[in-house]
Amino acid sequence: MPSSVMSTSTRDHSSPAAVSAVGLRKSYGDKTVLDGIDLRIPAGSVFALLGPNGAGKTTAVKILSTLITADGGQAQVAGHDLATHSQAVRAAIGVTGQFSAVDGLITGEENMLLMADLHHLPKREGRQAAAELLDRFDLTEAAKKPASTYSGGMKRRLDIAMTLVGNPRIIFLDEPTTGLDPRSRHNMWQIIRELVSGGVTAFLTTQYLEEADQLADRIAVLNDGRIAAEGTAEELKRLIPGGHVRLRFTDPAAYRSAASALREVTRDDEALALHIPSGGSQRELRAILDWLDSAGIEADVLTVHTPDLDDVFFALTGPAGTAHQPNQPNQPNQPNQPNQPQENAR
Repeated sequence: MPSSVMSTSTRDHSSPAAVSAVGLRKSYGDKTVLDGIDLRIPAGSVFALLGPNGAGKTTAVKILSTLITADGGQAQVAGHDLATHSQAVRAAIGVTGQFSAVDGLITGEENMLLMADLHHLPKREGRQAAAELLDRFDLTEAAKKPASTYSGGMKRRLDIAMTLVGNPRIIFLDEPTTGLDPRSRHNMWQIIRELVSGGVTAFLTTQYLEEADQLADRIAVLNDGRIAAEGTAEELKRLIPGGHVRLRFTDPAAYRSAASALREVTRDDEALALHIPSGGSQRELRAILDWLDSAGIEADVLTVHTPDLDDVFFALTGPAGTAHQPNQPNQPNQPNQPNQPQENAR
């Protein structure tokens, strides 16, 4: 693995991999789009690939779905080598691209039947699959209407329904909710969850960080052609500094006592609030509460603030060459005992 790649935890090698890649590379002229990325996605999970525009997310999807070839590296999809058994890979996957594959000049049902024909399904089997999927995606009433009359959410549901005609084990969803309103986006999330609960593996690219947070079992952040970090959403959030515990007081004397006894705190004298750097772990919270209790100081409100995926994204995907590598989580901060000097207070 390249030295710039940081995995936040040991990968689970006990589950079979639906998608795996080692040293995947792709360049266009002098522009290196993928610079030796490694991936391992367990079957029956949701994997999200995040990154700024032009980071190489769509290129990774196109390579793994056999639409283009890699310049280097090895990959297996559904147990088949990408380079030598591409036809077997295609039979096992479905792809929903950034732009809808729906033909607006024909009906929703005709779009489905066209996909069935492309999969060489017998006529009766194709009609049955189309009817079942139209019903599953709540499109039966609109099935006889031209797809051009569908709303954006309906078109996206039809697009994914078409992807599922061949009963794929792995689906690649390249920004599947771009342009959808919040209700349609949430409906799409539920569809993806149901697919995965049925055993499908989903490889998701998205610009919506909340989407990755809601759906993905694991997330990788792609920047400058490399995986900058990978892990669960919570693991990634813990990599970024900025988490803190906020203590708010109504008693000015209690506030002053706490502020003078604790170091490495940020003071808000107007709000009578202190910010203590913290990763939000149970151990850290217990240490803070124990210290307050032993010092006879009572905070009126204690809240925990942790970085979100927006913070992770911005920290890891700055301008080329400037994104910093976050530190691994440190040991929990321990509050000082009372009456320590305040020279380190900020």
